[in-house]
Amino acid sequence: MNPPVTPSIDPAPVFFLDGDHPWEQVAPGIERKILGHTPELLGAVVRFEQGAGVGTAHAHELHDQVVYVLTGSFDVLVGQTRRVLRAGDAFVAPKTVWHEAIALEPASQLIDMFSPRRDDFFA
Repeated sequence: MNPPVTPSIDPAPVFFLDGDHPWEQVAPGIERKILGHTPELLGAVVRFEQGAGVGTAHAHELHDQVVYVLTGSFDVLVGQTRRVLRAGDAFVAPKTVWHEAIALEPASQLIDMFSPRRDDFFA
């Protein structure tokens, strides 16, 4: 039995093929590719040069964030706790919680997930 067909509300692609998406520079030493999104969720891979990062602590008013370290390592602050995270580690920054991350190795990469979707990523 086939699943029911549901019309798409959002025009976002269903599949992400890496070769179809060039890196987008978003700040000095930081590039990203949006992996996919719905109105409630956005995923992106972000690549950092060594020493680059979101080095000023900040908080999101509307967005919960989950971050997975894909490659390399990062000096991460969440709230009052600072840790070095390596490939396979992750952190959660709920909305209004201060956080920052700085790459400790060349070509370090994160998977960023935001709920709801970060519409400013499309500006």
